[in-house]
Amino acid sequence: MPNLDTSILVVDDTKFSSAMVNRVIARAGYQDVRHAHSAATALQMLEERSARILVADWLMPEMDGLELTQRVRQLDEANNHFTYVMLLTAKEGVEALAEAFEQGVDDFVNKTHMQDQLLPRLLSAERITSLQNRLLGENQTLIEANAKLKRLSPFDGLTGLGNREYASRRLDEALKHVGSRGGAACYKLLTIANFDVLRKQYPPVILSQLLLAVARRLRQLVRPLDVVTRISPSQFAIITTQPSLEHCSGDNYRRLYEGINTKAFKTTAGFLSVKVLLTISACDNDALAPNPEALMSLAQAQVPKALDTSAIVSVRYTGAAQTA
Repeated sequence: MPNLDTSILVVDDTKFSSAMVNRVIARAGYQDVRHAHSAATALQMLEERSARILVADWLMPEMDGLELTQRVRQLDEANNHFTYVMLLTAKEGVEALAEAFEQGVDDFVNKTHMQDQLLPRLLSAERITSLQNRLLGENQTLIEANAKLKRLSPFDGLTGLGNREYASRRLDEALKHVGSRGGAACYKLLTIANFDVLRKQYPPVILSQLLLAVARRLRQLVRPLDVVTRISPSQFAIITTQPSLEHCSGDNYRRLYEGINTKAFKTTAGFLSVKVLLTISACDNDALAPNPEALMSLAQAQVPKALDTSAIVSVRYTGAAQTA
């Protein structure tokens, strides 16, 4: 039994056997049937509302059925939809069939046998288009769910390190720890200064290998309880608590700085070097940063100075930045 709600668009021009098609469709009882008098009109109607099945003549003036099919496929791609395209033709033979399928046509009915073949082909088209559109809908749902998980995930998809949101949360924990138990909260920002140069010079797969290697080395260079994160494509951050502000100076992290800058990283394109800038912001209970963003912004603001001086820049939060 046909699904009477299946949407069908029939393209009928002066050469089209519209009377026979309409008779078959009416006899089957389909309710959602629209008619277009040209291929161009059909495309306009599909842009306004998609159809499940398109029935059109192969030979039409201005735009034939094959070109119409290609345009319909473009609409389908943009709308995440599948339209079953059925062409009516007087052509016969394997070559005609191959040409139609190569251009994206799903089926075609010979006009000589249209009275007998059209309805069974419509029933088959119903099942196929229903399945295809259900699969497209489910796939879109999965894509949206995956995108939502990525947005909500606290981890960087490439390195597995915490992302910026995760860094902010862990820095907030460090600030609360300092507020209740003393010591100092320390935020170390590592910026790859030659990131744009590397991105232009190497393909994404090589850049990914390089960033993974940087992430691994950072984990090796820090203490076990230090938190290593990747907060942007070209920036890593490390969150720690220290006994005092003196332990947050640049001298204390020179080994980390040199460990990234002086040894190249192995990739399939060879050994690549990065130029990393290190800026450090810190606070203690005497001048506790009100929120993680205050420390993060303070370190970010020192990046131009680190680039100009090629030195580690360390500042402490006092309500106004002051070099430590």
